[in-house]
Amino acid sequence: MNHLQVISDHLAPALLVVFRIGGLMVYGPVFGSSVVPARLKVFLAFILGLAVYPLLSRQYLGDQALALDLWSLGPLVATELLVGMVVGFVASLPMVAVQTGGLMMGQQMGLGFARFYNPAIDDQADIIGQMLFFLALALFLSIGGHEAMVLAVLNSFQHIPLGHFAAEADLVALLTGMLLAAFEIALRVAAPLLALIFLESLAMGFIAKTVPQLNILSLGFPLRIIAGFALVSFGVVIISEVMMEGIDQALAALFAWVESH
Repeated sequence: MNHLQVISDHLAPALLVVFRIGGLMVYGPVFGSSVVPARLKVFLAFILGLAVYPLLSRQYLGDQALALDLWSLGPLVATELLVGMVVGFVASLPMVAVQTGGLMMGQQMGLGFARFYNPAIDDQADIIGQMLFFLALALFLSIGGHEAMVLAVLNSFQHIPLGHFAAEADLVALLTGMLLAAFEIALRVAAPLLALIFLESLAMGFIAKTVPQLNILSLGFPLRIIAGFALVSFGVVIISEVMMEGIDQALAALFAWVESH
């Protein structure tokens, strides 16, 4: 009977730890990908949660006398999931921003007709956008971004005990600030090509006025695609630096938000 009581006392907080880590499996890069089977996500969340739970001291776990009925655990599970989802969502924003920048580049280059269905994101994908997305994902993994996400969630137990998280103004400020930063990254990635396409359109307009016999459509689109791919090829290093800056900014914002509680 004593063993059953011990298990009963630890079952609720252990499950909440699992659900907080499981929030990473919703939006987190790599963890939240639809390519990863749902069973593997659940298994990974349980393994990490049960491995972490014995290492957490009682002051980080909040109230140990958590009720086991669904009505009491339901709201707590939702708040714990929200913590992990916020960490995963903010960490994924640099990749989404780079992909958006690539989408704008592809549209201006005339590659909008070359979009294809990507089961990894369950939506249509652009060639340039996908290339930059996988480049950003490779950079994210190379600097240990997936480990930083897990560390951010683990660090949250020190500042946000179980069952004590509340969505306040700082969460809104974090999300709005990171969305603005993601939009800025997308513009910085796409701006050089957008400027080049603008100048190319002006040049084609002058040529069309001076040489009306020339078919601008047959000349302009191939020239736009060639110039666009050339610019992307030569600018990969600069684009990579912008990606790294965005990833570092997102991870720093995550740890700052966690430690502010």
